[in-house]
Amino acid sequence: MHEAKTNLSRLVAAVESGEADEVEIARAGHVVARLVPARPRPDRVPGAWTGQVRFHDDFDDLPEDIAAAFSGGHA
Repeated sequence: MHEAKTNLSRLVAAVESGEADEVEIARAGHVVARLVPARPRPDRVPGAWTGQVRFHDDFDDLPEDIAAAFSGGHA
């Protein structure tokens, strides 16, 4: 563990560059963590949820008592 903390940047660089497929980090002879390359994120598709989410008709209506609480007044 101490060696991994001391050389973390070097270990991450080795995984990042492909020099190592993964790096196992052990404590007292037992593997406790693995450094592996991040999986590529899929491309975001704008509008993918269009038509999938519905809001109640009064979603944008703010009750008077809550509006008053924000302005410091009373309902």
